[in-house]
Amino acid sequence: MTITLASPLTTVLGATSPAKRKKFEDGLGIRTVGDLLRHFPRRYLETGSLTKVADLRVGQMLCVVGEITECRTLTYNDRRTGRPAYRVEAMLRTGGPKLKMTFFAKNQGTAGWHARRVAEGNRGVFLGKADRFRDQWQLVNPQLTIFGMGDSEDPDGALTEDIVEPGALYPIYPLTKGVQSWDVARAVRFARVVVEDIPELLPAPVRERYDVLDVDRAYEWVHQPEDRDQVTRAHHRFRFEEALITQLVLGRRRRAIRELGATIRTGGDGALLKAFDQRLPFDLARGQREIGAGIEKDLAQPHPMNRLLQGEVGSGKTLVALRAMLRVVDSGGQAALLAPTEVLAQQHYRSIVAMLGELAMGGTIFGSGEGTRVELLTGSMTKTQRTEPLSRIASGEAGIVIGTHALLQENVFFADLGLVVVDEQHRFGVEQRAALTDKALVPPHLLVMTATPIPRTVAMTVFGDLETSTLTELPAGRAPIQTNLVPLAEQPGWITRVWERVREEVGKGHQVYVVCPRISGDVAEAGQIEPVDRLIGVDEDDLFEVSEVSEVMPPPRGPGAAVEEVVERLADGPLAGLRIGRLHGRLPADEKDATMRAFAAGDLDVLVSTTVIEVGVDVANATTMVILDAERFGISQLHQLRGRVGRGGHHGLCLLVSQAEIGSPARERLDAVASTTDGFLLSRIDLEQRREGDVLGATQAGRRSSLENLRVLRDEDTIVAAREAAETLLDADPDLADAPPLAGAVIALEESQRGDFVDKS
Repeated sequence: MTITLASPLTTVLGATSPAKRKKFEDGLGIRTVGDLLRHFPRRYLETGSLTKVADLRVGQMLCVVGEITECRTLTYNDRRTGRPAYRVEAMLRTGGPKLKMTFFAKNQGTAGWHARRVAEGNRGVFLGKADRFRDQWQLVNPQLTIFGMGDSEDPDGALTEDIVEPGALYPIYPLTKGVQSWDVARAVRFARVVVEDIPELLPAPVRERYDVLDVDRAYEWVHQPEDRDQVTRAHHRFRFEEALITQLVLGRRRRAIRELGATIRTGGDGALLKAFDQRLPFDLARGQREIGAGIEKDLAQPHPMNRLLQGEVGSGKTLVALRAMLRVVDSGGQAALLAPTEVLAQQHYRSIVAMLGELAMGGTIFGSGEGTRVELLTGSMTKTQRTEPLSRIASGEAGIVIGTHALLQENVFFADLGLVVVDEQHRFGVEQRAALTDKALVPPHLLVMTATPIPRTVAMTVFGDLETSTLTELPAGRAPIQTNLVPLAEQPGWITRVWERVREEVGKGHQVYVVCPRISGDVAEAGQIEPVDRLIGVDEDDLFEVSEVSEVMPPPRGPGAAVEEVVERLADGPLAGLRIGRLHGRLPADEKDATMRAFAAGDLDVLVSTTVIEVGVDVANATTMVILDAERFGISQLHQLRGRVGRGGHHGLCLLVSQAEIGSPARERLDAVASTTDGFLLSRIDLEQRREGDVLGATQAGRRSSLENLRVLRDEDTIVAAREAAETLLDADPDLADAPPLAGAVIALEESQRGDFVDKS
């Protein structure tokens, strides 16, 4: 039987029990031989020297190379059976404290077997949990592989360790309960022998130009390396391969978009845009002018614009987008703005209508000659409320349409949709974008916006199908925001000062947001993902410095602050007498709208809300934000939230109230937010603290990260080189006909990513 990468895992597991096979499949996600070979070691032990162990902690999982210095067999009476029993005690020498190990045996034969494995002078790999008993460090329930001992069976008939020669690098694999590292290593070694013709995805000229290993040697060096350099080169091979396939998918997408015809939108006589610019009470910032000119150039091309506009909170992205929409309306077309929430859609509608003034009343007695109609469409609108807007959209009377997912419904028709603007684009997937762009007679131009700053390499990897523009300036009128951490773990009494500070701001005539992670005690806001601190991955140097096998931080305790409870507590306590409103995603749409209007009009002093106010909400008089249980939010989300204050020329204040303890990853996250308002710096910190799957959305959706080996900050040079290689390949051979294995991998990724490529919701 020919064994290939697609063969079932059972073909290389040998006599492994069905229970263990199930642990491979369900616990590790390994179902084929290819999955097994792609299950790379997370670390390597240098078997020629003892592992350096220091700062032991009770409960810490250790995997070390050590040497047995003492071994003795003791006999005792088993009180349960009244018969003699045996235990073997051994001392393990490491590059730190000595560790005592104890093995229990029911008979002399089993005791002798244990004693031979841990005989004085034996060296090997030892895995177990550190504990302390009678002032002596112990390795509890240790599992071990002894160097120089071949396959053997214990008295119960279980196959134990493989032969390992001292001086090699010993691989330590990601594991699940019931599967040991040597179980994986044994299966991998057998697979390497029997698998025939592993496909080589990378053409020889690409491997030669970019100094990349061939696939056979890469598998050999990643699983059975002789030195660090081999590990490094093997990892580079697989990272480059993954980056290249990703960049080929994105490159093909860019080319496919360019091949689609698009209506040229030159702006006609430009009357509407000119009239709007004359209404502006301020001059456009330099970045807004430059990016606006670039967008106008894109709109005048015979192929669709596909551009990402990113910028800090409050950098003026909406104004840039509105000017692009007006240019399309001047060209005789329509523009649609897609927002992820009703609150944001309503906020966009009110702010755009306010900016346009009488220009937003085209076709009415109150409008100007150059005006157009602006329509709002949301899911909560009744059939009667939707009838007239839908009619004006279909007839073309409405030049600008703003809405939520309701815009994607089948009964929404446009006369001539020329531009689609997607706000907070990370909330939408490719299929959702396509559902709106497909409503156009010919492919429309596309502008997607995000206020979450994105490092260059992330933009290349995640948004590589989009050209990227970045607004780096803040417009006039934006005041600095001071961010302070309120550490209740050390200073529980400071919460009193928080509410005093809120009263002081209200006393000055200002308004305050209080943000909670939940709606009620057991209900989280829709789309709110509570971050769980965890180990992020293994840096190159960590591959060889082994101490902890795994140590995953638990999620925050308790349900977290909830809007409904906090409103009552504040109204009856520290903020009694103030006008307090509540806002969250489960309120009826008219109540949400009324609450936001009241807050914007100054009829409320304090708004207690979930993260529905994270983006787009603009209340100039709001100067202070209190974020409760701040450790439950990610860096980007905290940065977005605090951007709601300081928008009216008044200095902003953001108080991060948290129970996170010093030294915890959550505390480090909060300290980072408090230390800087530079969103691009924070985005890099955020990415370093999270798995790439979080960036791409795969982890949040319950799937494995779509980046398996790449880390977009660490592997920046690899991504840049892969993009160059992808462009060269596609220029010479758009269908990759000369590289069938590579073409197959690209098609497979395209199919697997369809509809959720960068979908975070």
